[in-house]
Amino acid sequence: MDKKNATVWSEFILTGLTYQPEWKISLFLVFLVIYLITMVGNLGLIALIWNDPHLHIPMYLFLGNLAFVDTWMSSTVTPKMLVNFLAQSKIISLSECMIQFFSFAIAVSTECFLLAAMAYDRYVAICKPLLYPVIMTNRLCIRLIFLSFVGGFLHASIHEGFIFRLTFCNSNIIHHFYCDIIPLLKISCADPSISFLMIFIFAGSIQIFTVITVLVSYSLVLFTILKGKSMKGIRKAFSTCGAHLLSVSLYYGPLICMYIRPRSPAADEEDMTDSLFYVVIIPLLNPIIYSLRNKQVIDSLTKMLKRNILIA
Repeated sequence: MDKKNATVWSEFILTGLTYQPEWKISLFLVFLVIYLITMVGNLGLIALIWNDPHLHIPMYLFLGNLAFVDTWMSSTVTPKMLVNFLAQSKIISLSECMIQFFSFAIAVSTECFLLAAMAYDRYVAICKPLLYPVIMTNRLCIRLIFLSFVGGFLHASIHEGFIFRLTFCNSNIIHHFYCDIIPLLKISCADPSISFLMIFIFAGSIQIFTVITVLVSYSLVLFTILKGKSMKGIRKAFSTCGAHLLSVSLYYGPLICMYIRPRSPAADEEDMTDSLFYVVIIPLLNPIIYSLRNKQVIDSLTKMLKRNILIA
């Protein structure tokens, strides 16, 4: 294709998760239910934290913002995916594609920073309990949350800038269920080597920094727990940190595979599987993981339900 036709593609076709027509209705219903539960769980957790003054402390402020980011990320991808299950045409315009990727990239990057901030919060709470109210004030918590969103915005802006420099002439078929940078690079006219390197550097740096923060924080927590040798303290600390560790391990595994592993011929299918896990499944699981293992959240929810029943 010659240069004059290099920018001909201004619309793309998302192939989605399946090529089998008989699966489309079933998958639509499954992911619709998952999306509705995700919205109820995360928005319910945000409302609970917002309405209960006892939960206006750093630990729950971080948790509320994590629920907000999960809602944001799921809503960026899932509605379009649901429409494409039923639509005859799976076309998405270039502008829609850019907006979807930018929104998604902000959410994913912000969640990495929030998980690291939450790990630091647990480190201070367990390793420096007497100084916790002095160190981890609501003011510092709000600053860390603000910096997490700023970091997510800046990281997304860098990759969005790379996409705006691309022209698409090889194909307009995106082998994915949403617009992501790697599938877009594969159909661009330009040599993607530099762009892949930039993804590896920027995305890799954020993931390494946040993973190291989590590992160091919890290594110090574990050392403090074992040093205390109190079974009650050990159970309480593991109960407090277990949910966060589970959430982090579930989130970072697919993310690291998606953006840092070497490319392979089967990478398209692997990328879709990894993306499905941290874009759709993790936002569903996080409110369940954090709520069911947190006595204060359960107590607050019970009080709110009793109050609403009495009012009704």
